[in-house]
Amino acid sequence: MTELHELDATAQSEALRAGDVSSVELVQHHLDRIEAHAASLGAFITVTGEQALERAAIADSTLRAGDAPAFTGVPIAIKDLTFTRDVPTSMGSLAMRDFVPPVNAYVVDLIEKAGFISLGKTNTPEFGLSSYTDNDIVGPARTPWDTTRNAGGSSGGAAAAVSAALVPMAQGSDGGGSIRIPASACGIFGFKPSRGRVSVGPLGSDWSGLAVDGPLSRTVRDGAALLDVLAHPM
Repeated sequence: MTELHELDATAQSEALRAGDVSSVELVQHHLDRIEAHAASLGAFITVTGEQALERAAIADSTLRAGDAPAFTGVPIAIKDLTFTRDVPTSMGSLAMRDFVPPVNAYVVDLIEKAGFISLGKTNTPEFGLSSYTDNDIVGPARTPWDTTRNAGGSSGGAAAAVSAALVPMAQGSDGGGSIRIPASACGIFGFKPSRGRVSVGPLGSDWSGLAVDGPLSRTVRDGAALLDVLAHPM
């Protein structure tokens, strides 16, 4: 029998709509996997389990009522460089460890609008400024294929989480390889969209103007689906 975490996000959405599983069950299953494996992989800086379960209960009500957004109740994770309202967003830096943004990045609004439920913030190097993931908060992110080796960066925590099936897909960002390098190191699919394809609102791009948000997933169809969610102007 296929385990829930072995399904990609599209299949998890189908199972939720068919009533084969509830969002609370699905989210709890992935939270259990995070508890068991995330620390050894350095995948997450912050886990928002209580908030995720609350949102999962709401998602189940929405699903029962019908006409729910496409990915209602499906787990996801957000990179810790990405502003997330009322959730600690350290940017991989001890200096920013207690920073809690007052607003969402627009991509987070779009992810939530599509019905996804974030399970937390994934590991990234300090301010995303390296091609490997390591910092003084939680240490290195490791590829599940060989935990003696780094998961790559700067979306290394996201790639490790997806590769180890802690979440079916994750949001990352890429200026000079920060989605593509960890996707390669972790054996998953990653895509950097062209600049302008995904909004950098409401705060604008990084100092270089090169960084673009994009998907990390285990299947191409999931990556394409998340890009469809993200590729809207603010």
